Amino acid sequence: MERYNASFSVQILGLEEHLDGLKIIHVAGTKGKGSTCAFCEAILRECGFQTGLFTSPHLIDVRERFRINGLDISEDKFLLYFWDCWNQLKEKVTEHLPMPPLFQFLTVLAFKIFICEKVDVAIIEVGLGGKRDSTNVIEKPVVCGITSLGMDHTETLGNTLREIASHKAGIFKPQIPAFTVSQLSEAMDAILQRAHELKVPLKVAAPLDNKNLDGLKLSLSGDHQFINAGLAVSLCKCWLQRTGNWEKLFQNEADLPGSFLRGLSTAQISGRAQIVYDTYSEPNNSLKLSATSCGDLIFYLDGAHSPESMEVCAKWFSSAVKGNKKSSSSFKVEYLEEVWGNGHIQHELGSMEESEKQLKQILLFNCMDVRDPQILLPRLVSTCASSGTYFAKALFVPSMSAYNKVTSGASIIPSDVCGRDLSWQFYLQRLWEKIIHGKEVGTFHDKGARMDNAIILPPHEFLYEDASHCSPEDNYFACSAVMPSLPLTIKWLRDCVKENPSIKVQVLVTGSLHLVGDVLKLLKR
Repeated sequence: MERYNASFSVQILGLEEHLDGLKIIHVAGTKGKGSTCAFCEAILRECGFQTGLFTSPHLIDVRERFRINGLDISEDKFLLYFWDCWNQLKEKVTEHLPMPPLFQFLTVLAFKIFICEKVDVAIIEVGLGGKRDSTNVIEKPVVCGITSLGMDHTETLGNTLREIASHKAGIFKPQIPAFTVSQLSEAMDAILQRAHELKVPLKVAAPLDNKNLDGLKLSLSGDHQFINAGLAVSLCKCWLQRTGNWEKLFQNEADLPGSFLRGLSTAQISGRAQIVYDTYSEPNNSLKLSATSCGDLIFYLDGAHSPESMEVCAKWFSSAVKGNKKSSSSFKVEYLEEVWGNGHIQHELGSMEESEKQLKQILLFNCMDVRDPQILLPRLVSTCASSGTYFAKALFVPSMSAYNKVTSGASIIPSDVCGRDLSWQFYLQRLWEKIIHGKEVGTFHDKGARMDNAIILPPHEFLYEDASHCSPEDNYFACSAVMPSLPLTIKWLRDCVKENPSIKVQVLVTGSLHLVGDVLKLLKR
């Protein structure tokens, strides 16, 4: 239905002929879609091409979904194209042809932007599934890709891996080359069947070998990124060959040209394996960053929300905090880094003796109620534990963003949290305590985060408590807390760190890209 309705929108906007002329890389999958697309965009931009990248969701501002040559589209251009599309579609609204829903509108808006901006290549990430996705109005892509598959969106795509894979392979077009990565046999069988039906030349892309990077590092963290990078390299090579550019550019170059290496080492994607060292302004001195806060509060952000991506997230977090401990235990830090968006680094002076600090790993979690936290949270805990990483506390918090709302970076952060329904967060908390203690621990509420006539946060001592004393007693959850709002949670964490200079707090933010985006918005203010 989405694809069918999107085709009407494309017709109304007069984009059909132009859409066929866009030289598109179309990417579907369960996990790694965004990373693969980011790698493709960076590689081809480094090769000298004008690039357009359409991804979802956005974390802070809707313009993040539309990148031109590696940068979010400007506000002026976005508004110009937005209202042009909106007004044309509005004129054609009838009882049987209403305005397109959000994602469908944003998809055709992306096509409009890339066509008008005359990009050389458009990299398009599928929104949901593939077969019926709005992006599947693309009839003549240059090449298609399918990233790693897993059980996600089962309410829409089906309850088996085979059904899900069949939906994803729905982006294949007759005789158009396609690449995928190693999949479980159930998924691979469905992909192969669809490829056979459409006579699609299908190849399995091997993970990138670290030895081929010539000493450089992938800009996106985690071992799983070598799988995504390998797929991106195959997609870009195929795109270059089919557009007649490979021979022209790389006739005598090695298997992995320098421009590919530069792209792989500079690609950016927010909210996936992203580390942010918190810095903020003191109320009494807005021009000076608080030196006492720098480096003592670190946010590890990853929008994992499927069982497979949660496992990857846990492995990355465990590796990252171990690396931090190793690098900070043997010398006095003179400079601390605030890392934004994989590679943008700002230095701030610090002078604490890092070896004296006590490290505390904290979980900041929320997920949409269509997810299954009974799978996500145990997977997170067990994978971290297998690497020797244990959470001192878990904080369950509502997101600020409405899931169906397009927000901009200038959106006002809601301050009224009285009366907010936190029943989902209390459910997550009870589930967490059951996982930690191996048994049901009752249905009482955490006395540190009641929602009645007043907003009550846990005392700072709650964070300082030794995790070894974490046992529920006296109607008190000692391992976790439900927090009334995200802005209050960030302030509470900052206050805890300021009050106790002997601790360094490492916060894993995961379970929802909406939550990750909201945290980024708060930290950037």
